Amino acid sequence: MASSILPPEGEQLATGWEPDLEAADSLVRQAVLAHASWATDAARRAGRPWYDGDVWAGGILGDRGPLTNWIVPKQPVDPAEVIADAARELPNNVPYLFVSAWPTRDLREHGLALAGHPPLMLRFPSTMTTPPSTDLQLRAVTDEAGLAEAERVLIEGYPFPELQPHQPGLIYHPSILDGPSTIWLGYDGDIPLATSVAHSAAGITIVENVAVLPAARGRGAGAAITWAATTQYPDQPAALIASDNGQPVYARLNYHRLERWTVWVRP
Repeated sequence: MASSILPPEGEQLATGWEPDLEAADSLVRQAVLAHASWATDAARRAGRPWYDGDVWAGGILGDRGPLTNWIVPKQPVDPAEVIADAARELPNNVPYLFVSAWPTRDLREHGLALAGHPPLMLRFPSTMTTPPSTDLQLRAVTDEAGLAEAERVLIEGYPFPELQPHQPGLIYHPSILDGPSTIWLGYDGDIPLATSVAHSAAGITIVENVAVLPAARGRGAGAAITWAATTQYPDQPAALIASDNGQPVYARLNYHRLERWTVWVRP
């Protein structure tokens, strides 16, 4: 009886990670491919080193902190192979994030340090949610001055001390304004206090670079600026890799924990 559920001999069985499989095969696949796009798009537009293949994708924007450089496996392969390949294809003397949708073995022997196993959280577009309120004014960034303000808020609000003092262009090259990323800022008058990014790829929106300065905390700024990015493409599901501090905020916006990913840092 058990043999009746077996496929015909020789039939190709999809694993969900074949390069030619449609992105929408699963929500996790969409999230992986969208993060691979996030890893490469800004570097490619800025004329910086990038690589996008069947197995992994990565981009190098700078040399002062891992936030600017991402390596994202696109298939469940040995991460050591990806690390070695990245060393050949991209500059090998810079820090980066290694963001894997799959558990990995210990990568310390390859010079990486474990950052953690943060959850991938997902929100469906049809979910009814009361928009969060804040006394900040939310605006999409449209020029280089806004990019510089968003960078400063992100670096100081997260914070990222390795990127301080802030120098415009460390994270956002002006060319990002022509791509699938929308950067948001929350202002108190003319003072920027919160930021987020919506990046659209593979039929899903990923929310990145959420940060709030101390002056805006307790004013609904984190939820509101996340909501702006979440609903930038209202017909798409939205996903994000959540920090410990951010998870309660995202849960109130009807994000749900889908699975844990693994993040390593090359210092």
